[in-house]
Amino acid sequence: MPTILGQNQYGKAENRVVKITRDGATHHIKDLNVSVALSGDMEEVHYSGSNANVLPTDTTKNTVFAFAKEHGIESAEQFGIHLARHFVTSQPAIHRARIRIEEYAWERIETSDANSKFIGADEVKHSFVRKGQETRLAQITYDGSSWEVVSGLKDLTVMNSTNSEFWGYVKDKYTTLREAHDRILATSVSGRWRFNWTDDEQRMPNWEKSYEQVRKHMLQAFAETYSLSLQQTLYQMGARIIDNRAEIDEVRFSLPNSHHFLVDLEPFGLKNDNEVYFAADRPYGLIEATVLRDGCEPRIPVDLTNL
Repeated sequence: MPTILGQNQYGKAENRVVKITRDGATHHIKDLNVSVALSGDMEEVHYSGSNANVLPTDTTKNTVFAFAKEHGIESAEQFGIHLARHFVTSQPAIHRARIRIEEYAWERIETSDANSKFIGADEVKHSFVRKGQETRLAQITYDGSSWEVVSGLKDLTVMNSTNSEFWGYVKDKYTTLREAHDRILATSVSGRWRFNWTDDEQRMPNWEKSYEQVRKHMLQAFAETYSLSLQQTLYQMGARIIDNRAEIDEVRFSLPNSHHFLVDLEPFGLKNDNEVYFAADRPYGLIEATVLRDGCEPRIPVDLTNL
């Protein structure tokens, strides 16, 4: 039976690049993990082993580091746009480039005071501590004429210690869960949002401001929603983003329900008045959904592990 080549791509994955911008004594850090995937006229390398159309993956790695110097890193999205445009426009055999980026945030270390016997606080502008919250994400895809930019985050852990209930659900002979009218609601947010910027004729979003605002609206919706289900909270988080950010048409969340169970303290003669919980890491409920601007078609993959 004859065979043919299907979808294929290649590139260099997980290039760790750290860019230090020195503004006098004040330094700024951008810490990225960049993965490049290229596709196009690559049949012959698979069929015969001819590398005539192959840009070495080592070259793509070198390009990432060179571009960090040549273009700087204004934002993960802008850096990815520079890379994708370069690979598609500089190599005739490459028709599509996909750049995936994880960004690790740093913040300045606060020092005690300017009278320190070591060094004054006003002089310490080069010491940082890695932020222990979310990882920022970006995926940029370019085919020579149109763009798709999907930003996001993962591992943003949030909790409401009250204003959450769960009751009125379907019960069968296997149901043992008690209804809750005051519970902890906790999750580790994994989310992606797709921009409606698709070509160079459109005004490009302010990527840094957009990320900050999306994160703000997401967290405010989580905090301000009196939740009867994690599904309800998820929808409010997505709707708040769509309603407040005109540059975004689609949001998808994957939210594990990090269960907190009241501990039975009666054997010890103690009353547990919604005070002491057992935090179970698994198994967990997994709530996933897409929130769209009316009239828009979904494009973010259902399985975020493939994005």
